[in-house]
Amino acid sequence: MAVLITEALDIIYKHTTPVSTEIIPIEMALGRILSKAYTSTFNLPRFDNSAMDGFAVHCADAGTTVQSDDVIYAGDNPVMLLEAGTALRIMTGAPIPKGAEAIVPFEFVTQDENRITLPDDVSQGAHIRRAGEDMKCGEVYLQEGDKVTAYSITLLVSQGVTHVEVYRKVKVAVFSSGDELRSHFEKIEAHQLYNSNTPMFLSRAKALGCEVSYVPDIGDTVEALEAAIKASLHADIIITTGGMSVGDKDFTQEAFANCGMELYFNRVEIKPGKPIAFGKIDQTAVINLPGNPLAAMVNYELFIRTVIHKMSGNSSYYHHTIETKMAVDFQAKKGKYTVTLGHFDGKAFMPLKHQMAGMVTPMQEAEAMMITQPDIRLLKKGDRVKIIPIRWEFFKKQREDFYTI
Repeated sequence: MAVLITEALDIIYKHTTPVSTEIIPIEMALGRILSKAYTSTFNLPRFDNSAMDGFAVHCADAGTTVQSDDVIYAGDNPVMLLEAGTALRIMTGAPIPKGAEAIVPFEFVTQDENRITLPDDVSQGAHIRRAGEDMKCGEVYLQEGDKVTAYSITLLVSQGVTHVEVYRKVKVAVFSSGDELRSHFEKIEAHQLYNSNTPMFLSRAKALGCEVSYVPDIGDTVEALEAAIKASLHADIIITTGGMSVGDKDFTQEAFANCGMELYFNRVEIKPGKPIAFGKIDQTAVINLPGNPLAAMVNYELFIRTVIHKMSGNSSYYHHTIETKMAVDFQAKKGKYTVTLGHFDGKAFMPLKHQMAGMVTPMQEAEAMMITQPDIRLLKKGDRVKIIPIRWEFFKKQREDFYTI
């Protein structure tokens, strides 16, 4: 019996766990997922310092002319005490000397050699960056499950961190079954097809940060399928396409059952892509996709992306949506949970005119997908809809309703 899309995702969330961890230099950490939280070991800034090039002064000296003989640069360790009636020339980032109450920028003073006239109004603490105002000692600045960005690395470096603990990369193995399929580097006969699914899904897994392995195309026999399965059990995820229907040579589910797969579902109420199975062999997750390229692509974006996000340790693995409006009138397929691919220009969603389960050209054009419920028949131009982006990762930490109703 087929499960609903939301039920399938709940099963995936329940039975998918993060992979093991490793420690790597921060120079290699870009795009990786942190497996522990990071807490600051000192204040940032570490000391009160000047936010401007100017003069360190006493507020009581506002509107007067004072003597300025010394200068403090960034990197200095000033030991002098600022006396009343004097000022200290100071550069951006330099430590604030004892006794100083404010910084007056150069452009606000009148200078005559070592004598400067201050403005009439000098505010307490003006242009002083206080120790700890950016980050306090003991503050958690990166959470477990955060994806490392260039700005995460900035935070880590600011605390003197050289290595980080991250989840290792998810290992993905992909293969397809079908006597009619040939690899793209082979010559084909008129009755044969190039296997576009395997290179597509390997590339997609790579784009999502996984390590990938290619299993050569295999024939439509149980024995060949079992051999391919056993050769792929080193992976965290096995993805297959084809052999999921009820034809004479559709042996995929039989072969996986023979190899000990615990099956959690094998049909989802979705169009296109109903024949999709999810299960596990020991700790290896298995996803069997239909052979039709567009149907398999829809399932990949909706279900496998979720598996990869959850398994990689990312704390954001729930699909996030963008609420937008329809660019045109659209006739939905009533009676089915339907995925529609389309363009999104930041203002409206435009469904692709031609999209059928066996097509390949719509996949290159699609930027987002819309999921409609069975009772939806007509969406009018301007109607509010929800879409899930495809061209970029848009996930969140909390569950969200992604149906257009």
